[in-house]
Amino acid sequence: MRNDANDTPAPGIVKPLPPELFIRRDSNAEMRWDAMAGQGPITPVDQFFVRNHVVTPRIDERTWRLRLWGTGLTGSPPEDRPFELTYEQLRAMPARTVTTAIECTGTGRSFFETQQNERVTGTPWTLGGIGVASWRGVPLADVLHRAGLSPNAVDLLPRGLDPDFVDEGVNMGRVRRPLPIAKALDDVLVAYEMNGAPLPPDHGFPARLVVPHWVGIASIKWLGDIQVADHALTSPWNTRYYRMFGPGLPPEGGAPLTTMNVKSAFELPLPATFEDAAGREITLTGRSWSGTGHVERVDVSTDGGAHWRRAELHADSDAWVRWSLPWRPPGPGRYELLARATDDTGHTQPDTEPYNDNGYLFGAVVRHPVTVT
Repeated sequence: MRNDANDTPAPGIVKPLPPELFIRRDSNAEMRWDAMAGQGPITPVDQFFVRNHVVTPRIDERTWRLRLWGTGLTGSPPEDRPFELTYEQLRAMPARTVTTAIECTGTGRSFFETQQNERVTGTPWTLGGIGVASWRGVPLADVLHRAGLSPNAVDLLPRGLDPDFVDEGVNMGRVRRPLPIAKALDDVLVAYEMNGAPLPPDHGFPARLVVPHWVGIASIKWLGDIQVADHALTSPWNTRYYRMFGPGLPPEGGAPLTTMNVKSAFELPLPATFEDAAGREITLTGRSWSGTGHVERVDVSTDGGAHWRRAELHADSDAWVRWSLPWRPPGPGRYELLARATDDTGHTQPDTEPYNDNGYLFGAVVRHPVTVT
């Protein structure tokens, strides 16, 4: 697995990527956790990670249309004669605001190699492939009902307006991934604002899906059209990608990935240095989150896992929990910090994560090295 340098170009991203806020990874940009120290529950837009398959498109909202078509709508409108909404019509519909996380499925991937000595493929994210925002838009259920949802609808196939994705010389088409009708009608948002302002280009302008608690690929950016079908749908993003392959798994892979797992991160550089800190008390801070429930406990070790103490939770967001713990390093030297979260459904971060070829869903406790001088 390569280790991208901080000054590696990030082609196709519009917003500035200052090195104190981001680690650049080809066409992606990972949030730096130390930049989140002291921030509130929301990730500022200028610090929100970027995950692109190709490049960020620039779309004119005056000509943009959201098109819905397929056998899951009454009348089965074909793709060339779809139901359409303009940007103005979408914004005129009753809106809802949701504060939730969007997280890349590969968050933590690099730790398969650095902690478990297992080589995996894909962008070597640490823990910065996540952000929490306040998203405003129209419930997808309302859009579907306005388009004429059939009671026979089974699957949706939302598709973005980014350029075609080519992998190893094979054109996979535009990014698209099936979404079951039950999830679509539950809590999914067609969002047009992020943190109180129109979506920036890198985060899906003029409209995107926000699919709470699920893998980030489900939250399709630059939403252009949605096929609604009375049968199951597939795409490379739920057959070739975003399912687990590897030892002990079927040749076709495991089931398409949906819910994210439990993770924790220190608001520190990786690795970190505390200068002139030996013998004096410092406050460790971090955040924990889960796609399966609400984090209700975080335990922290400052000695590599030999002893654990419960952190104080600052539960000011349903998306993640901020926490803190005082620590007095006994002397100069190297230490390993560990944080382990448990949610209210009983899911706890394990010591190791079972291997899969693409390094998806690394949820094990991360060993965070620090040096005290």
